[in-house]
Amino acid sequence: MPTTSTATSIFPIIFVAACVVVGLGFVITIALMIRNAHRIRHAGHDPFTLQADLATRALESDLLSPSKTTEQRLQELDDLHRRRVISPEEYVRAREQALSGR
Repeated sequence: MPTTSTATSIFPIIFVAACVVVGLGFVITIALMIRNAHRIRHAGHDPFTLQADLATRALESDLLSPSKTTEQRLQELDDLHRRRVISPEEYVRAREQALSGR
């Protein structure tokens, strides 16, 4: 009967352990995907279009939109003042801020 080395006798054990770890990784990944999809759906969103929805919302937000020019800001303040939406004091203060670039 031929003798086997320790490396060849331990290989099947290591192989099975690695397969179990990889299998558990797949199961955990799928479970997390299902849980996340359920939470997204429960929040009223479509999990398949969520990334596109968020990107669209971010692109349309005020943070990413081009800032108004000083002229546009002053026209907006004039309109608000003319319609008496803001008081004369607020108008003067906002106009100073717009002219100073704040």
